Amino acid sequence: MAKQTVAEQFVETLVRSGVRRLYGVVGDSLNPVVDAVRRTGGIDWVQVRHEETAAFAAGAEAQLTGSLAACAGSCGPGNLHLINGLYDAHRSMAPVLALASQIPSSEIGTSYFQETHPDRLFRECSHYCELISNRSQMPRVLQTAIQHAIGRGGVSVVALPGDIAAEQVPERAEEHALVTARPTVRPADAQIDALARMVDDARRVTLFCGSGTAGAHAEVMRFAERVKSPVGHALRGKEWIQYDNPFDVGMSGLLGYGAAYEATHECDLLLLLGTDFPYNAFLPDDVRIVQVDVRAEHLGRRSTLDLAVWGDVKETLKCLTPRVREKTDRRFLDRMLKKHAQALEGVVRAYTRKVEKHRPIHPEYVASVLDEEAAKDAVFTVDTGMCNVWAARYLTPNGRRRIIGSFSHGSMANALPQAIGAQFLDRRRQVVTLSGDGGFTMLMGDFLTLVQYDLPVKVVLFNNSVLGLVELEMMVSGLPAHGTTYRNPDFAAVARAAGVHAERVEKPKDVRGALRSAFRHKGPALVEMVTDPNALSIPPKIKAEMVTGFALSASKVVLDGGVGSMLKLARSNLRNIPRP
Repeated sequence: MAKQTVAEQFVETLVRSGVRRLYGVVGDSLNPVVDAVRRTGGIDWVQVRHEETAAFAAGAEAQLTGSLAACAGSCGPGNLHLINGLYDAHRSMAPVLALASQIPSSEIGTSYFQETHPDRLFRECSHYCELISNRSQMPRVLQTAIQHAIGRGGVSVVALPGDIAAEQVPERAEEHALVTARPTVRPADAQIDALARMVDDARRVTLFCGSGTAGAHAEVMRFAERVKSPVGHALRGKEWIQYDNPFDVGMSGLLGYGAAYEATHECDLLLLLGTDFPYNAFLPDDVRIVQVDVRAEHLGRRSTLDLAVWGDVKETLKCLTPRVREKTDRRFLDRMLKKHAQALEGVVRAYTRKVEKHRPIHPEYVASVLDEEAAKDAVFTVDTGMCNVWAARYLTPNGRRRIIGSFSHGSMANALPQAIGAQFLDRRRQVVTLSGDGGFTMLMGDFLTLVQYDLPVKVVLFNNSVLGLVELEMMVSGLPAHGTTYRNPDFAAVARAAGVHAERVEKPKDVRGALRSAFRHKGPALVEMVTDPNALSIPPKIKAEMVTGFALSASKVVLDGGVGSMLKLARSNLRNIPRP
């Protein structure tokens, strides 16, 4: 009976840890591992066209499941291509194991062909990064890497030379126990009691929620009802907190809308729940602030805190809510709800003016129709740039839909690769990209991955022939737009040449029909929407402090582009205000 190789042992360990796919591009030092995948049940090799796609796909799968996903790159340039997608996964706290295969172990340190040092290169985008230098070391290193990725939420990287991967394991091969799930974290009673006192002492409490509120919707709503608190959210908190929310006051930040900014600045006590919101210019500096987060290193790094609470949002609120006195004064909450509805009434007018006759098509209109036509449990993957704006304002969460993007890392070209990972996870679930022409063309080669595996991803391509958000940044900061335009092909024709169902839409009246046709199609589909590059108007007053990245004054004007069905929610929430 043939002895097991290190590569086979590596792959079997991945299977035991729940990994079902290994995304990558085969080659040289990686060949023993790919061959081991071929001969091992329960795991598939997913051949992509670019390793960056492999990392993004694994990151999306990990975000959707909360379980470990994996990707791989061959030595040198192969694994270097992983790095951008790994940065995104790490900053999204997605548990991903990356295999960076290495040159022959005897040649390390000699400037050998394709030599790099992945154990050094990937340290900044991982919790754990280590080189395996002999066959006996592999099981423990891989176990440690997996436990770092799952336990801390992020990336682990294992560098494995091809010659070691091909070696036979020792006679007494060890099999280590693997951790595959994270525990919940409950704060200490002293912290909960201190927080309860602060809530009781405050007259006006506001909650600002991030992705750490995942799974805690009911607890957040119960607490908000008890203390009569407005509830705002960051972009990554939208899918978890906006739906079925009678306390919703919108989103703060660069793409913010509604009354979230006012609610966070006019309260006595601001509770930051599961958010590492990076834009401290949008946070107040004259109110008491409490932050609740399961990641201790997040506490206090964006703003000065009056109390730091280390724990899961769900567990914290379950302990806290019974300990606080119920408030009866709704005046602050009702005032914020009214402000929120008024703010949305103002911006929605730009969206409703002759939109069905406008050419090029308003991208807001495309996003609004897409929101109506997409499945109620759809997974949306969203390119960085203007597609972030449309996702933030038009995609309506409902507790079943998911919205994935490069919301923390801000990378271009993420939507298509993330859709690949999402669709491999469940071929029956509708997966839709909001792709910009710039991001789509950056990794367009992996559009062919949809064809190769017949993945039924629906690519909705916003083609305005410009890097819209970059151009807006330039104009707001007083710079002439330069280097932002593209000469694009007929993307629908390109897709059809690849054998994909595709339509090019230039008239608003054709938008809904094209989307319905794509959604009915069984395989991959692309709908190219020719949209207006001037969809976002510049604020009426350009001030010197409105520099690249926007400034506080720009956010208060609000990017003029409508807010979709969120106005309907805001209007319905006004009915919750008691009438005298």
